[in-house]
Amino acid sequence: MATFNLKGLGVALVTPFKEDKTIDIDALDKLLDSFVDAKVDFIVVLGTTGETPTLYPEEKKLIKDRVRARIAGRIPLVVGVGGNHTMAVVDELMNGDFDGFDAVLSVVPYYNKPSQEGLYQHYKTIAEASPLPVILYNVPGRTGVNLTADTTLRLARDCDNIIGIKEASGNFVQIEEIIKRKPESFQVISGDDGITYPLMTLGAVGVISVIGNAFPKEFGRMVRLCLAHKFDEALKIHFKFTELFNLMFVDGNPAGVKCALKELGMISNELRLPLVPTRLSTNEKIHTVMEAILSDRTGLHD
Repeated sequence: MATFNLKGLGVALVTPFKEDKTIDIDALDKLLDSFVDAKVDFIVVLGTTGETPTLYPEEKKLIKDRVRARIAGRIPLVVGVGGNHTMAVVDELMNGDFDGFDAVLSVVPYYNKPSQEGLYQHYKTIAEASPLPVILYNVPGRTGVNLTADTTLRLARDCDNIIGIKEASGNFVQIEEIIKRKPESFQVISGDDGITYPLMTLGAVGVISVIGNAFPKEFGRMVRLCLAHKFDEALKIHFKFTELFNLMFVDGNPAGVKCALKELGMISNELRLPLVPTRLSTNEKIHTVMEAILSDRTGLHD
């Protein structure tokens, strides 16, 4: 099984909608072209930020097909394949069309709150069925259960096809323990833009980013500087985005980044229920912070 390099900036692709809530293909193309121009390291399709729970099966296929065609092999692609019904995930992995994709990102099972042994068996079963390398995705704020360091490390050692973890627990002690004790080939990446800098100083190799949709060049530069151990320069960029990191999530994801992309003229500020756009007060704050960032790009570009 070929491995997949998680180093650098991965962007968790949003799904642009028109006013009638249908998928805006033109806006999707514009976003993808901006990622190519920014030389992002990989793109994650059909993740949380893509509002995947609100997409119909035929829409998921449309997005996968469009991304593959537009990117045309220029950037590695990761696709979200997860759920809380293990055998349904296995069925999708064994029978789905993954041509053109390089890895799958699989979220911790949500709602039914499995034990750590249940999580281990879930991922072990998925890894054995997957035609592509598997990236674990730990986000207890959404799933209701935490994938512990011990379970993560057990999977890393026992399953050759599990190549890394997107860690969005926010638990620095846990993430540091994984980085310290992991097999050399197992990769740890940030699942939260706001803590990417400190996690990379500890040994994380990158991020799957929300804010990267709007600032792929700028945030990508911070990640590359961290990989080069130029932490002083990277910290300056981190500080420029600190306030915006918080604003991206104050009214939920991807409401914040869709507001930011609207400010940049990239997409319409449309979400599907039960998600709604950011509040007017948040919009105004995002506008103000983005104006400041865009007016002072010192250090943001190579």
